[in-house]
Amino acid sequence: MAGTVEAAPAESEESGIVERQAGRQARPGSKLARWFVLSGAVLGLVAAFAWWRYSLHYESSDDAQVDGHIDLVSTRISGTVTYLNPQIQNNQFVKAGTLIGELDPRDYQTELERAEADLRTRVADASSARLTVPITNASAFGQLRAVEAARAEAESKVETERANLLAAQHKLQQDEAISARVERDRVRYLALVEKREISRSDYDARETEATAASQMVAADAATITAIEQNIAQARQAVVQRQAQVEAARAAPDQVADAQARSRSAGGHVEQARAYLHMAQLNLSYTKIYAPVSGVIGRKTIELGHRLQPGQSLLAIVPLDDIWITANFKETQLKYMRPGQPVKIRVDTFDRDYQGTVENLAGAAGPVFSLFPPENATGNYVKVVQRFPVRIRLNKDQDPEHWLRPGMSVEPTVTIR
Repeated sequence: MAGTVEAAPAESEESGIVERQAGRQARPGSKLARWFVLSGAVLGLVAAFAWWRYSLHYESSDDAQVDGHIDLVSTRISGTVTYLNPQIQNNQFVKAGTLIGELDPRDYQTELERAEADLRTRVADASSARLTVPITNASAFGQLRAVEAARAEAESKVETERANLLAAQHKLQQDEAISARVERDRVRYLALVEKREISRSDYDARETEATAASQMVAADAATITAIEQNIAQARQAVVQRQAQVEAARAAPDQVADAQARSRSAGGHVEQARAYLHMAQLNLSYTKIYAPVSGVIGRKTIELGHRLQPGQSLLAIVPLDDIWITANFKETQLKYMRPGQPVKIRVDTFDRDYQGTVENLAGAAGPVFSLFPPENATGNYVKVVQRFPVRIRLNKDQDPEHWLRPGMSVEPTVTIR
């Protein structure tokens, strides 16, 4: 036991010597590791600082894609497809103005012929109405002048008959005075005849004169009666002529009515011409042409189909008018402005394109959704919104038209 106790200090002393020697040998390697760790930390800080400085000048987003127009081709009239261009197939390129198909034109050709015939009829009616205006003008105003002259003549006749009446009355007065005188002479001669102071022949002469004077008075009275009747008739004629004048004074109205009918006929001509133009358009719509150049998609038209106005036939995607829609967070838009350069990484081709910020959206995307968020409900949770930014590719960046709407891209905007 004693020997064992004495050996323990010796062994611990030896182990301590070994540990010190091992420490002397391991100390250079630990310093080198510490240097490596320190250098890595410094490089990491430098890289982080460089990335921070880089991020101050650029903003990028992986929520972006190629966008473009999709032109839907539809028919404007109803009809049956009688011809279909065999080159019109999905994913095929079509040039603007290429005939896609044709509808049965016979019904619309008939409508066009009927519209042409109706236009000819309306033109003839309008020509007749225009000729009626001067004829009505001359006739109506000529009749007015004629009846006014007849009225003036009737009034003149009344005045003439009044003058004749006055003359006849004066003559009657004279003849009455003469008749009274010759009657007195006859009576006096009758007394002288009875006394045989004068001859019978002298009395007979006076009696004849008295009879003639009496007959003259009767004739004058008859003349006055006739003249009075003539005056009454003349006055009646004046009344009739006045009525005719009043009727004839509607001549301006007759002319205005003729002019209105002429204008109405002219309006009918324009209406018939519009119908003709519509019939021509409908006939032209029987042929369906490609409105733009692009790639065909969603083709549904087939030979024999019965089409209705507005029915979609196919879609054409024009590849020469595309852009990038990038959805940036609202926190990324502080320094983003239209006109800033953009580098666009396209996943499909693993290639970079150059573009320019064209414009920024007027509102966040959810605002335009069918059910926009309502923040006044009490359960509002703040979420960073995204705003669509439109990026236009620079000229001649895609001459081969490889970019297609829907491709994913990663734009990087240089903001400073």
